[in-house]
Amino acid sequence: MLLTIHSAPSPGADRETRSPWKRIRARLRFGNARGSAAVEMAFCMPILMVLLTGICATGITLAHYEMLNNAVSGGAMQLATVAGQLKSPYDPCAVGTADVEALAPTLNAASMKFAFVFNGTSYPSNGTPTTGVSCTSSSNQSGAAGNLGAPNATLQITVTYPCNLKFYGSNYFSSCTLSVTSSEAAQ
Repeated sequence: MLLTIHSAPSPGADRETRSPWKRIRARLRFGNARGSAAVEMAFCMPILMVLLTGICATGITLAHYEMLNNAVSGGAMQLATVAGQLKSPYDPCAVGTADVEALAPTLNAASMKFAFVFNGTSYPSNGTPTTGVSCTSSSNQSGAAGNLGAPNATLQITVTYPCNLKFYGSNYFSSCTLSVTSSEAAQ
């Protein structure tokens, strides 16, 4: 006994007898899927790249915040330990600024804005963080150095830093600012 297997004719069979439109419809009907993965990838890749870049930009901003937080905390601790031992020119604001900038070496120091409060007195006087804050005193007993060296004195450092969420040539959150405040008791 001879076993024969019958199969459906292929979409290209009877090419001479079918019209070109029938051949195209037959090919579409039988699901020629060559290249569909490339087309799907072409549609999805731009969306995935924007998402990935946004995640990376947000991660960099969070890393900057963490570095700034650690630097301000460390700067406040260092300034609290040298509170009554400042040397001439007796500028605790310059000492605190230098400490924070040294503890955050990968951040742009020119973009940092500082505000200090020594024992209830703000430097600058309006309390708004600015660059180049100076609070030079004539001695360790007067001005900012005197406020910092007073018994039971507290100090507070506030630093602001612009966050950069720029990707693909646009900064979608240009008003974003990182702000960190740290308080210590002077020793």
